[in-house]
Amino acid sequence: MIVSKNWLAEYVSLPMSVAELTHRLTMSGLNLEEFHDVTAGISKPDVAIDLEVTSNRPDCLGHLGVAREVSVLFGKPLTIPPAAVTESGPTASTVASIAIECPDLCPEYHGRVIRGVKIGQSPAWLKDRLAAVGINSVNNVVDITNFVMLECGQPLHAFDLDRLHGQKIVVRRAKKGETITAIDQRPYALTEEMCVIADADRPVAVAGVMGGFDTEISETTANVLIEAASFASLSVRATARSLKLHSPSSYRFERKVDRQWLDWASRRCCELIQKVAGGTLLQGSVVAGQSVPAKRDSVTLRFAQISRLLGIEIAVDECVDILTRLGLACLERSANSATFEPPSWRPDLLRECDLIEEVARIHGYEHIPIDAALPVVATARTLRERVIDTVRMQLAASGLSEALTMSFVSAQQRQLLRPHGELHPVAVSHSSRSQEDQLRQSLIPSLLSCRRQNERHGCANAELFEVARVYLTAGLGQPEHQAEPLTIGIVSGRPFAQLLGVVESLAARLAPHAVLTTEPASHPEYAAGRGAAVSLNGKLWGWLGELNRDVLDRSDLQDAVCVAELRVPLIEELFEARRTYTPLPRFPSISRDLNFVLPESVSWARLSEAVSRSAGTLLLGTSFGGQYRGKQIDVDRKSYLITCRFMASDRTLTTEEVDSVVQQIIASCETQLSAKLRA
Repeated sequence: MIVSKNWLAEYVSLPMSVAELTHRLTMSGLNLEEFHDVTAGISKPDVAIDLEVTSNRPDCLGHLGVAREVSVLFGKPLTIPPAAVTESGPTASTVASIAIECPDLCPEYHGRVIRGVKIGQSPAWLKDRLAAVGINSVNNVVDITNFVMLECGQPLHAFDLDRLHGQKIVVRRAKKGETITAIDQRPYALTEEMCVIADADRPVAVAGVMGGFDTEISETTANVLIEAASFASLSVRATARSLKLHSPSSYRFERKVDRQWLDWASRRCCELIQKVAGGTLLQGSVVAGQSVPAKRDSVTLRFAQISRLLGIEIAVDECVDILTRLGLACLERSANSATFEPPSWRPDLLRECDLIEEVARIHGYEHIPIDAALPVVATARTLRERVIDTVRMQLAASGLSEALTMSFVSAQQRQLLRPHGELHPVAVSHSSRSQEDQLRQSLIPSLLSCRRQNERHGCANAELFEVARVYLTAGLGQPEHQAEPLTIGIVSGRPFAQLLGVVESLAARLAPHAVLTTEPASHPEYAAGRGAAVSLNGKLWGWLGELNRDVLDRSDLQDAVCVAELRVPLIEELFEARRTYTPLPRFPSISRDLNFVLPESVSWARLSEAVSRSAGTLLLGTSFGGQYRGKQIDVDRKSYLITCRFMASDRTLTTEEVDSVVQQIIASCETQLSAKLRA
């Protein structure tokens, strides 16, 4: 926001030094970018002050708002123009009509009519004010609309009333296929989500963004309709970005305007137009929509909280005085607290801490000591932080490197791997994200891109993992773990079985007592027979698989790739932070290999479970030794080699004890699984 020193001085008495002025403004939150003298093209030298206005302070996007800050900081009276107008002739509603068809996009619209204006050059004072802040003069009427916007922060627009078909204004959504030529003389295609100002037949302005060329003020204009309105900030922002059409008006509407000042801005504009262009202002204004209630919710300030949060003592009377000078009305006061109603131009004042911040910045942040002792409380890492730290350490120990990738992907990347099936993507519409404009639903495509980049730079077989969120839906009304689950993604050149071992090791490190099981998964992106769903204690944890050649080709990858994607919330539930350890065994273990021939329908998991259940307490564990299909085995059968380890904690097992347990295992598998021991 560029502010003219001479212009600012019309509303409040300024200190002699610009440096002092800008220092106090900076210390109160309006950071100084720079200031410089302005002499070229103006009749009286001026100083242009460039201030950084944060998005929560739209009240300072006009000279009056900055003057209000100066008035409070320096204790000077503030002068606000009364915006007094002289009306005559018929009422404005007899010559123009206004209707709002989309109150969600435009809650309030004011229109005033001035007849018989004379379009011409602006007077020197008006040109000086605009030139000082970098605005070129157009003509006297347009210059006044810009002047009032820069004065109070409320954008306005002037229509040539005679060029409005039907002499009417209709605020509506654009119709399919409609276009408009804006005042920059460029055509723009409108969509049905955009709000437009239309006459009886066509759009004449993009609401809150820019006016139309067909109804702009020209040398032939005699009758003018002045618009002062409020438009939905999200709608204006989306429209400006979609059309790549940004303006000072859209900048202010995106940050919301003070609807209590719509009528003042309308009257002020008409007052100044009559002053520089003449004309007759018709009586009254045409108002469409609902006016915003003048009363706001009150906020209670407890005086004890001021010193607790700021660390310094400020007199209660000074705190109340600061807030009332800022425009807050003190509704009630007691020895311990006071209740205030914030003014309409301060939408950011909603909570007690907001009022305390106002007291601090006006009192002066420099009064808060930098060496004050602060209470320090020891904190502990959250459960999620401990889980993620453990995941990172375990995967790094397994030989994987952590990657950090963007959350945005292109439509082609998103479709590389869809473990959840076809989900509607969460997309953004922004000029800087014309290609990669969709939030990822899987971490794998981003990691595949990293692997490809490594291949191109001569680093083959990059083993990568990432812990980040994926975005399955927009999340409205859904728990975070369902809409945006925290996920572990792994991309590796290792064989399927080895990557499964990495996943098993990760589960054992995080939840050693959880039972990990796998089931075949038939995702189309996986090679045949090389996909699995991974579960912990019967709950789906994620997926694991070897990508097929089509996915590799679309990713421009040369070597085979196995991937895994696991959900963090489930492992959080099962995470065991504390461990108990048992002494190392003092007695040796004994291993026996059993080669079972089983029906094709029996999985390794069923065999392992049957063996463990029938072996009793002497069984230390089982491991997979291999499988076989072929000669000497029937077509509908297969063989599994299972290695069983036996051990007792208090003695060395005898051969007879182990043989007895083995016979129990064989008998149980024959009965339960129709298995036969292969010779």
